[in-house]
Amino acid sequence: MRKFGLEHYANNSNKYRPSRGYVHPLERANSLMAEPLKNAFGPTVPKQIAEMIAAVLPAFPAQAFLKDALAGYEPLALLARGRHIAEALARHLPDDFAAASDILVASLGPRLARTENNGMAPFLYLPHTIYVSTYGLDHFEPSMRALYELTRRFTAEMAIRPFIARDTPRTLKRLTQWAADSDVHVRRLVSEGTRPRLPWAARLPAFQKDPQPVLALLELLKDDPELYVRRSVANNLNDIGKDHPVILAATGARWLKGATAERAWIVRHALRSAIKRGEAAALAVLDYTPARKLALAVPTITPRRAKIGGAVTVAFDVTNKGKAPLRLMIDFRIHFVKANGKASPKTFKLTSFELGGGKTARLSKKVSLQEMTTRKHYPGLHRIEAVINGQVLPLGDFRLIA
Repeated sequence: MRKFGLEHYANNSNKYRPSRGYVHPLERANSLMAEPLKNAFGPTVPKQIAEMIAAVLPAFPAQAFLKDALAGYEPLALLARGRHIAEALARHLPDDFAAASDILVASLGPRLARTENNGMAPFLYLPHTIYVSTYGLDHFEPSMRALYELTRRFTAEMAIRPFIARDTPRTLKRLTQWAADSDVHVRRLVSEGTRPRLPWAARLPAFQKDPQPVLALLELLKDDPELYVRRSVANNLNDIGKDHPVILAATGARWLKGATAERAWIVRHALRSAIKRGEAAALAVLDYTPARKLALAVPTITPRRAKIGGAVTVAFDVTNKGKAPLRLMIDFRIHFVKANGKASPKTFKLTSFELGGGKTARLSKKVSLQEMTTRKHYPGLHRIEAVINGQVLPLGDFRLIA
């Protein structure tokens, strides 16, 4: 880090204010990243960060920082670029973390005005969050102040996790306070940052082993007025269910008692993976009991020899042979052949409905066999199964050819 003489820095971040006439990059344009991830996070990012800091700290060595940040920048992937910039910040900001974080916070642009459709522009602050989570672990209060402001402009969901691991009780206490914050982005940080299996982030094994501290936070947010937060709560509970299916089902059942439509949605969304896995306890929460009086007939798979790039249509009849109506959750699985010749199942959502006693319904679904970024197709025999209220029933197969 570079020292500027700490007598010039006050603890109050109001010390650092942009000069008159300065317009923040995010106010000039919200098109920082209109391209795919890595390409969008290009050399203009460290340039904008240097400009932002220099606007509140004229003594900041912007050119030296840029030379440092751009050295070896081009071949790096998105997260690596963020870390590379954060390391350059560490070498050119004051050694005193509290002073450095105050400068960064003072340089930030306007808060997010909405929860959706913000594009990639907020990724400008990715290096800031990495800087705090890397260099601020021994400076709890300044770090919390910085993450509080950063999550209102980007997200601190990944950056909060090292603090959870380093000092769990203290961080949980702060997150409990933030669960009642007036800012929707701060409340979402509470539920998203504590997800045991947050994508792109290291897992939180302590919470995978014992999710009770996380559940206590989710209880505070389960009736949040914003869908943005409620969706995060559902995703967190879904994560918990992958390690603790009994806890997931019990929590879902408890939350449904006297639930509003919004909370009932959280439960259904939280149970989605468990439903796909056919877990009986999760299905029972939503009143999908084993359909013992259900018959499956007339399955058709067309074409039986399908081409890569084409499509296959699956259809079948379901009949309720009993007198009472049945609540049905119906999916189907295709066991896609992989490059090594083995098969891996993918579940497709089909429908959920109530089938009256003695009634029959014809169901069908067309599945694309086009090449996708998430799924590559290989020739071979592909088995298909129906999944009805968790019960797996064979439908047949088709052969995929090049």
